[in-house]
Amino acid sequence: MPETTHPEGWREDHSAVFIDYGRAFTPERERQQEIVCELIASVAPARSVVELCCGSGDLARLLLERLPEMQLRALDGSPRMLTETGETCVADADRLQLQPFDLAATDWRALQPAPDAICSSLAVHHLDGAQKRQLFRDLFAALRPGGLFVLADLVRPASQAGWRIAALDWDRAVAARSHALYGDDRARRKFEELRWNYFRWPDDNGIDHPSTVAEHVQWLSAAGFEAVDLHWLLAGHAILSARKP
Repeated sequence: MPETTHPEGWREDHSAVFIDYGRAFTPERERQQEIVCELIASVAPARSVVELCCGSGDLARLLLERLPEMQLRALDGSPRMLTETGETCVADADRLQLQPFDLAATDWRALQPAPDAICSSLAVHHLDGAQKRQLFRDLFAALRPGGLFVLADLVRPASQAGWRIAALDWDRAVAARSHALYGDDRARRKFEELRWNYFRWPDDNGIDHPSTVAEHVQWLSAAGFEAVDLHWLLAGHAILSARKP
């Protein structure tokens, strides 16, 4: 399917929906967060970590619990998400810095001191291809030597069969998580009502611009990263990592 450009952006009502239903809308959310934490923990030392678009703070809390010597800078463009993250991570507030930002802007990217790791979950797909390429170059420059970038995000299928598989698997994942979390199909019904499944309704969605796995690997490598790796893939959601030499 051709890539299109849309003028719309993330709004606070999107934040509200994701706070309420994000756990159900995200396939294997707990496993994804465990993988991100395992990758960040592999950096020695990982004392300074930046999370881009912290959302409701679940990943931030897990990182703070897993890495007790870590200082985490959590960035988000949504005031509601920043508030939610602060509440989620209140037990480790002394090691958490909350910062508003615009992911697409460049004024925040000269991160000082240079972080040991940068991670992002379900956010970078809001940028188009050119914006992703520039982001990866800027993150490479921002990391300290030996630092790691971990990306958990939507990825664009490269074939029609891939689109069908991603759409079906995401529907199935949400249905199963709805029953596991709530004991009924409320999240599945909300997921369908909002037409949240990008792979089923790409033309209805004005804020998502996922790129293929191959494009991510190419752009990360071109930015200077090494050891670009794919660790997990399900329902059009993937986790990649890349290391700065």
